[in-house]
Amino acid sequence: MPDPAVPATPPTPPVPLSALLAREDLALRQIAGPADPDIVIHWAHTSEMADPYPYLLGGELLLTAGVHVPEAAGSGTYFDDYVARIVAAGGAALGFGLAPVHDTVPRALVAACDAHELPLVEVPEQTTFSGIARAVWQLMAQARLAELRRVTEAQQSLAAAASRPDPVPSVLRQLAQRVGGRAVLYGPEGAEIASAGRPAETGVRAALALLAQVVRPSGPGTPTSATDTAAGTHLAAYSLGAGQGFVLGVAAPQREPGDHTIASVAAVLLSLLTGEHQSGTGAARSSALVRLLLGTPPADVAALLGPGPWLVVHARPDAQAPDPVAASALGAALGSPLVDLAEDVVRVLVPADREPAAQPGWTLGVSAVSPPSGWPSADTQAARALARARATRTTLVRHGDRAGLADLVPSEEAAAHARTLLAPIAGTSALAETLRTWLSLHGSWDRTAVALSVHRNTVRQRIARCAALLDMDLDDPDVRMELWFALRQR
Repeated sequence: MPDPAVPATPPTPPVPLSALLAREDLALRQIAGPADPDIVIHWAHTSEMADPYPYLLGGELLLTAGVHVPEAAGSGTYFDDYVARIVAAGGAALGFGLAPVHDTVPRALVAACDAHELPLVEVPEQTTFSGIARAVWQLMAQARLAELRRVTEAQQSLAAAASRPDPVPSVLRQLAQRVGGRAVLYGPEGAEIASAGRPAETGVRAALALLAQVVRPSGPGTPTSATDTAAGTHLAAYSLGAGQGFVLGVAAPQREPGDHTIASVAAVLLSLLTGEHQSGTGAARSSALVRLLLGTPPADVAALLGPGPWLVVHARPDAQAPDPVAASALGAALGSPLVDLAEDVVRVLVPADREPAAQPGWTLGVSAVSPPSGWPSADTQAARALARARATRTTLVRHGDRAGLADLVPSEEAAAHARTLLAPIAGTSALAETLRTWLSLHGSWDRTAVALSVHRNTVRQRIARCAALLDMDLDDPDVRMELWFALRQR
């Protein structure tokens, strides 16, 4: 018997029964039951059990050749009981094979399917049950690909909408268009702040407003999302992560598999936007940028962004190049809206009291705590920490800030010694950076190549060039120690 705690259907797009009937290679024919285009199947299952109920999860196209049917079944209640059990188990349709047991579909089975409103499909002799199952999975794969493409396009359009001069209305309009319904932003007091999309009936609007109250933060255990149905309209509500009581409500005539993902992306973007609206940090950042462009020193501008001090985080996704949505989501997870999206790296300026933690799907490099005057150095530290994290396959690496031997030497003397020692390679930044990375990774060619995104032969050539220009034996541990000390002063 199906476990009521387990979802009755798998997280894959269902297949319309009409799409399966339209396959000419299968030659299937519906001979009983409702011809409803909304009937869908989630899988195909073959069973010759007289009572298949214990083995069904719901949503199946149950296939049978009638091996279980007794000779006198047509004169009793056998078929009526059989179909009733399939319907009770949630079966979506019944497929009856004409061979090798039966030449025709029993009339009593046709009548029972009509009575219980279960679609009955005649399977011709030349069509195998395995061929039907394969066709179902092919149609599912096509639907899944189409849904992934739809979600990807929606993510891109929502990110573009968030960058418009009117970001909140633009995101709501794009979301409403993507789900074919209505999107509403509710304020902390429950009032509609903005909306877009198809007008909703009064009852639907009231039901959506009540659902928004369910997810509005009210204490421990409050859900972050909820769904409901009103007057045939599917409703969903999402608590926005800004912590100010904003809620996103969505009403749509139907619920597609990817709608939740699309709405969740919109909720992340609106969380950032409403957070700025509520706290004023968006205006403060704009003011800080203008002052920087007009020549104000960074140390004077930093007060607009927060009390500080700061950490610089460099992050790189493990799977693909970062996009604006992913970058914004990372910034929200790290607790900072100060995000810069580069070609393959996301940089985040984080207040030092919000200690960055490892993030699933990302590799992070974190600088030492720094005042605004040290931001450029912190940026370099974070970049090097990220390179080391990628080379060592570590999710997060922090720049070391422990006291060491360098603290025993006056900084001016240490810097002068470093300039003299490294002068032969100082004019070629690639050589100095390769030498630094190679030493930090204990002379590993492969890990240095990964950290610098170059071929291992390139690393070998650069290290050999460094050895020649410096006239040093880089296999000598004393030489390596002295070079590492000097490179740390740069």
